[in-house]
Amino acid sequence: MQSLTLLNDQQVQLALRRLARTLVENHDRFEQTVLLGLQPRGIHFCERLAAEIRSIIDAPLHVGKLDITFHRDDFRRHEEPLKASPTEIDFLIEGKKVILVDDVLYTGRTVRAAMDAMLSYGRPENVELCVFIDRRFSRHLPVQADYVGRQVDSLQSEKVSVKWQATDGKDEVVLFTSKGSI
Repeated sequence: MQSLTLLNDQQVQLALRRLARTLVENHDRFEQTVLLGLQPRGIHFCERLAAEIRSIIDAPLHVGKLDITFHRDDFRRHEEPLKASPTEIDFLIEGKKVILVDDVLYTGRTVRAAMDAMLSYGRPENVELCVFIDRRFSRHLPVQADYVGRQVDSLQSEKVSVKWQATDGKDEVVLFTSKGSI
Protein backbone atom coordinates (compact mmCIF):
# COMPACT_ATOMS: atom_id res chain seq x y z
CA MET A 1 0.00 0.00 0.00
CA GLN A 2 1.42 3.38 -1.01
CA SER A 3 0.50 6.74 0.46
CA LEU A 4 0.49 10.26 -0.90
CA THR A 5 0.10 13.31 1.35
CA LEU A 6 -2.63 15.49 -0.12
CA LEU A 7 -2.61 18.19 2.58
CA ASN A 8 0.08 18.91 5.15
CA ASP A 9 -0.48 20.62 8.52
CA GLN A 10 -0.22 24.16 7.09
CA GLN A 11 -2.66 23.38 4.28
CA VAL A 12 -5.09 21.78 6.74
CA GLN A 13 -4.96 24.94 8.90
CA LEU A 14 -5.53 27.20 5.88
CA ALA A 15 -8.55 25.15 4.79
CA LEU A 16 -9.98 25.26 8.33
CA ARG A 17 -9.61 29.06 8.47
CA ARG A 18 -11.22 29.48 5.06
CA LEU A 19 -14.18 27.28 6.00
CA ALA A 20 -14.66 29.09 9.33
CA ARG A 21 -14.62 32.51 7.65
CA THR A 22 -17.11 31.34 5.01
CA LEU A 23 -19.43 29.99 7.70
CA VAL A 24 -19.22 33.25 9.67
CA GLU A 25 -19.92 35.20 6.51
CA ASN A 26 -23.03 33.10 5.83
CA HIS A 27 -24.27 32.67 9.44
CA ASP A 28 -23.06 35.91 11.07
CA ARG A 29 -23.20 35.42 14.86
CA PHE A 30 -24.70 31.90 14.81
CA GLU A 31 -27.76 32.97 16.86
CA GLN A 32 -29.98 30.51 14.95
CA THR A 33 -27.29 28.13 13.70
CA VAL A 34 -25.83 25.01 15.33
CA LEU A 35 -23.01 22.62 14.36
CA LEU A 36 -23.47 18.85 14.60
CA GLY A 37 -20.33 16.73 14.22
CA LEU A 38 -20.98 13.23 12.92
CA GLN A 39 -19.56 10.42 15.05
CA PRO A 40 -16.97 9.07 15.01
CA ARG A 41 -14.48 11.11 12.89
CA GLY A 42 -16.53 14.17 12.02
CA ILE A 43 -16.49 15.34 15.62
CA HIS A 44 -12.75 16.10 15.46
CA PHE A 45 -13.25 18.30 12.41
CA CYS A 46 -16.28 19.91 14.05
CA GLU A 47 -14.31 20.77 17.21
CA ARG A 48 -11.49 22.32 15.19
CA LEU A 49 -13.95 24.23 13.02
CA ALA A 50 -15.81 25.51 16.10
CA ALA A 51 -12.51 26.72 17.61
CA GLU A 52 -11.74 28.65 14.42
CA ILE A 53 -15.22 30.18 14.40
CA ARG A 54 -14.89 31.19 18.06
CA SER A 55 -11.59 32.93 17.23
CA ILE A 56 -13.50 35.11 14.74
CA ILE A 57 -16.74 35.87 16.59
CA ASP A 58 -17.40 36.56 20.25
CA ALA A 59 -20.77 34.85 20.63
CA PRO A 60 -22.17 31.57 21.93
CA LEU A 61 -21.78 28.68 19.52
CA HIS A 62 -23.82 25.50 19.94
CA VAL A 63 -21.83 22.39 18.99
CA GLY A 64 -23.11 18.83 19.31
CA LYS A 65 -22.14 15.26 18.47
CA LEU A 66 -24.50 13.02 16.52
CA ASP A 67 -24.23 9.23 16.42
CA ILE A 68 -25.62 7.62 13.27
CA THR A 69 -24.71 3.96 13.92
CA PHE A 70 -28.22 2.49 13.97
CA HIS A 71 -29.47 4.70 11.15
CA ARG A 72 -26.93 3.32 8.66
CA ASP A 73 -28.24 1.02 5.94
CA ASP A 74 -25.27 -1.32 6.42
CA PHE A 75 -25.06 -1.59 10.23
CA ARG A 76 -26.07 -5.29 10.21
CA ARG A 77 -23.65 -6.24 7.44
CA HIS A 78 -20.45 -6.25 9.45
CA GLU A 79 -18.84 -9.34 10.96
CA GLU A 80 -18.47 -7.62 14.32
CA PRO A 81 -21.31 -5.60 15.80
CA LEU A 82 -20.86 -1.85 15.39
CA LYS A 83 -20.40 0.13 18.59
CA ALA A 84 -22.46 3.25 19.02
CA SER A 85 -20.85 6.50 20.11
CA PRO A 86 -22.65 8.91 22.41
CA THR A 87 -24.91 11.57 20.95
CA GLU A 88 -24.38 14.84 22.79
CA ILE A 89 -26.89 17.52 21.85
CA ASP A 90 -27.72 19.76 24.83
CA PHE A 91 -29.67 22.35 22.83
CA LEU A 92 -32.78 22.41 20.67
CA ILE A 93 -32.47 22.05 16.92
CA GLU A 94 -36.17 22.67 16.27
CA GLY A 95 -36.44 25.63 13.88
CA LYS A 96 -32.65 26.16 13.79
CA LYS A 97 -30.22 26.12 10.92
CA VAL A 98 -28.17 22.95 11.33
CA ILE A 99 -24.76 22.43 9.79
CA LEU A 100 -23.83 18.73 9.67
CA VAL A 101 -20.04 18.40 9.88
CA ASP A 102 -18.06 15.35 8.70
CA ASP A 103 -14.47 14.68 7.70
CA VAL A 104 -14.98 12.88 4.36
CA LEU A 105 -17.94 12.82 1.97
CA TYR A 106 -17.72 9.64 -0.07
CA THR A 107 -20.88 7.72 -1.04
CA GLY A 108 -23.41 9.95 0.74
CA ARG A 109 -24.70 7.13 2.94
CA THR A 110 -23.39 8.68 6.16
CA VAL A 111 -25.18 11.94 5.37
CA ARG A 112 -28.45 10.08 4.71
CA ALA A 113 -28.09 8.32 8.05
CA ALA A 114 -27.28 11.63 9.77
CA MET A 115 -30.46 13.20 8.40
CA ASP A 116 -32.51 10.32 9.82
CA ALA A 117 -30.75 10.48 13.19
CA MET A 118 -30.99 14.27 13.42
CA LEU A 119 -34.76 14.27 12.90
CA SER A 120 -35.09 12.33 16.17
CA TYR A 121 -34.05 15.57 17.91
CA GLY A 122 -36.38 17.98 16.14
CA ARG A 123 -37.18 19.51 12.79
CA PRO A 124 -34.63 22.13 11.75
CA GLU A 125 -35.46 25.10 9.56
CA ASN A 126 -32.56 24.33 7.23
CA VAL A 127 -29.76 21.75 6.95
CA GLU A 128 -26.37 22.34 5.36
CA LEU A 129 -23.39 20.02 4.99
CA CYS A 130 -19.78 20.93 5.71
CA VAL A 131 -17.07 18.38 4.88
CA PHE A 132 -13.32 18.63 5.01
CA ILE A 133 -12.72 16.27 2.06
CA ASP A 134 -15.17 15.69 -0.79
CA ARG A 135 -14.50 12.55 -2.86
CA ARG A 136 -16.83 13.95 -5.48
CA PHE A 137 -16.95 11.14 -8.06
CA SER A 138 -17.97 8.34 -5.69
CA ARG A 139 -21.60 9.05 -4.78
CA HIS A 140 -24.19 6.35 -4.36
CA LEU A 141 -26.76 8.95 -3.26
CA PRO A 142 -27.40 12.48 -4.61
CA VAL A 143 -25.65 14.38 -1.82
CA GLN A 144 -23.61 17.53 -2.27
CA ALA A 145 -21.76 19.51 0.40
CA ASP A 146 -22.42 23.22 0.90
CA TYR A 147 -18.95 23.83 2.35
CA VAL A 148 -15.83 21.87 1.30
CA GLY A 149 -12.26 22.07 2.56
CA ARG A 150 -10.83 20.26 -0.47
CA GLN A 151 -12.15 18.15 -3.33
CA VAL A 152 -10.24 14.96 -4.05
CA ASP A 153 -10.56 12.86 -7.17
CA SER A 154 -9.85 9.26 -6.25
CA LEU A 155 -10.62 5.74 -7.34
CA GLN A 156 -13.02 3.56 -5.37
CA SER A 157 -10.12 1.25 -4.48
CA GLU A 158 -8.28 4.16 -2.84
CA LYS A 159 -8.80 5.43 0.70
CA VAL A 160 -8.62 9.02 1.90
CA SER A 161 -7.68 9.46 5.55
CA VAL A 162 -7.97 12.72 7.50
CA LYS A 163 -5.67 12.86 10.50
CA TRP A 164 -6.17 15.36 13.32
CA GLN A 165 -3.60 16.60 15.84
CA ALA A 166 -5.78 15.72 18.84
CA THR A 167 -6.28 12.07 17.89
CA ASP A 168 -3.53 11.18 15.41
CA GLY A 169 -0.66 13.41 16.52
CA LYS A 170 -0.67 15.58 13.39
CA ASP A 171 -2.92 17.34 10.91
CA GLU A 172 -2.73 15.70 7.51
CA VAL A 173 -4.81 14.28 4.66
CA VAL A 174 -3.40 11.13 3.06
CA LEU A 175 -4.44 9.11 0.02
CA PHE A 176 -3.74 5.37 0.31
CA THR A 177 -3.57 3.32 -2.84
CA SER A 178 -2.40 -0.09 -3.95
CA LYS A 179 1.08 -0.23 -5.52
CA GLY A 180 1.31 1.07 -9.05
CA SER A 181 -1.83 3.24 -8.87
CA ILE A 182 -0.23 6.56 -7.90
